[in-house]
Amino acid sequence: MLEKVEGVIIRAQNYGETHVIATLFTDKLGKIGVIARGAKKPKSRMAAVSQMFIHGQYLVRIGKGLGVLEQGEVIQSHRRIREDIVLTAYASYIAELTDKLLDEKSPNYFIYQQFMATLKGLTGDKDPLVLTMMYEMKLYKIAGFAPILDYCQRCKQTKDISGFSVKEGGVLCKRCLASDPNHISINQTQLKLLRLFSEVGLERIANISVKEENKNKIKNILEQYYDTYGGLALKSKKFLKQIDLFS
Repeated sequence: MLEKVEGVIIRAQNYGETHVIATLFTDKLGKIGVIARGAKKPKSRMAAVSQMFIHGQYLVRIGKGLGVLEQGEVIQSHRRIREDIVLTAYASYIAELTDKLLDEKSPNYFIYQQFMATLKGLTGDKDPLVLTMMYEMKLYKIAGFAPILDYCQRCKQTKDISGFSVKEGGVLCKRCLASDPNHISINQTQLKLLRLFSEVGLERIANISVKEENKNKIKNILEQYYDTYGGLALKSKKFLKQIDLFS
């Protein structure tokens, strides 16, 4: 069965000498695996549409196993991402995280929109770390392990929130901090940012400016949180950390 879909390549690997197996994140079919036959041949018409981060219109033959990429037309090449090692690191991370956390052939148009908005932000000089953390939190909700930020995880009250507990899976109020000696202290600005990153769509974010102290605190929280509840090692995360150290 032939399907016309809009999508973006989030994973690509060589198959034999001439083919490419790609994961295509689509608007209406979700995440699907496809083979682009002959994509590695010189002057192949498939070469331009089977590279990482290519956003395009695709004609896919759907079967029980891998689909077959019959043809494609580039909408946005995201060339700037592939030519910038820092942007490549961030884009590779969100692509791998998406591939790991989303089930195959389970459409989620909201996450698709958020992914595309993140790529657009990366090419538009927005803060890549802020974009990435916002997208991470959207994915955690879909994957079923998002942190609770609206009320204290111990007593359920909403006032005097001043800590984040990885163990408890969310925020704590002043009276409940002792329940987790390893809690991470947060101020009201950091709490507001956590909630903003979780709730607000990436398409609504302009050039948001976040102090380095606050970015690093939220980054630390999300890294510890994912390591505890995500459960899947990501090669791109290691690469991203190396890039951050180098930067």
